[in-house]
Amino acid sequence: MAATASPGAGGMDGKPRTSPKSVKFLFGGLAGMGATVFVQPLDLVKNRMQLSGEGAKTREYKTSFHALTSILKAEGLRGIYTGLSAGLLRQATYTTTRLGIYTVLFERLTGADGTPPGFLLKALIGMTAGATGAFVGTPAEVALIRMTADGRLPADQRRGYKNVFNALVRIAREEGVPTLWRGCIPTMARAVVVNAAQLASYSQSKQFLLDSGYFSDNILCHFCASMISGLVTTAASMPVDIVKTRIQNMRMIDGKPEYKNGLEPVCWAPTRLLLLQSVCPWGAWTAALGPSIYFPSTVWFLPLR
Repeated sequence: MAATASPGAGGMDGKPRTSPKSVKFLFGGLAGMGATVFVQPLDLVKNRMQLSGEGAKTREYKTSFHALTSILKAEGLRGIYTGLSAGLLRQATYTTTRLGIYTVLFERLTGADGTPPGFLLKALIGMTAGATGAFVGTPAEVALIRMTADGRLPADQRRGYKNVFNALVRIAREEGVPTLWRGCIPTMARAVVVNAAQLASYSQSKQFLLDSGYFSDNILCHFCASMISGLVTTAASMPVDIVKTRIQNMRMIDGKPEYKNGLEPVCWAPTRLLLLQSVCPWGAWTAALGPSIYFPSTVWFLPLR
């Protein structure tokens, strides 16, 4: 009798079976949300430090560690997880959309013979997918910035959102639906920078680690390359991230927005202070960004059996 192939070995054409794209989208989004549970305190620290010293005020925090300990003392363990629901919604919308757009464009631009797009085309696909995902995720981003910033304000000035859905409803009702997309342009610009930097730095970091002879193509190599990529991506995206954070957190003063355009948040701060605010959150943002790169891409790119 002829030998029969094992059902789990592959499909009828001999190719290894992979999970359906819908399953990959689902697990990619869930992986991003799982990473958020771990990095939410660091994201809160980053946002607080970027708002520290806004306008003519002096900086509240000297380092990421100083910010973390100060928040813990003032608000407790629960305080560093403020805005978790918004962080989860951001990942559910942004990550899933980005992966979906990236996959569709990647497959459409793959040659008939299976030749994948070149590096520059892949970078363009990544930037397009990132910008689209950022647009979809901006309302959750606005809610996240405001919820994480609330604890630094006097009690009578706090917005007091109960959760992300309460925040979205109140923002739309009190300030108008367009406010949900406030800071959309810098958010999309940041996503373009992040995705381009991630793609280039991750590929180069992984190749460097493999060429060193100390790593093989496994989870450890993937993790180390992700952390290196997180550092490079942080350096590239931090200035525009500060602008995004301040615009999305701004209030209306006498019926007028606190900032008129994307340059004002930068111009209001002295150059030295702006540089400090760009450098100081690096530790928090790199530590947060590394796992955020690692978990979703591990689920997406490693074979699912």
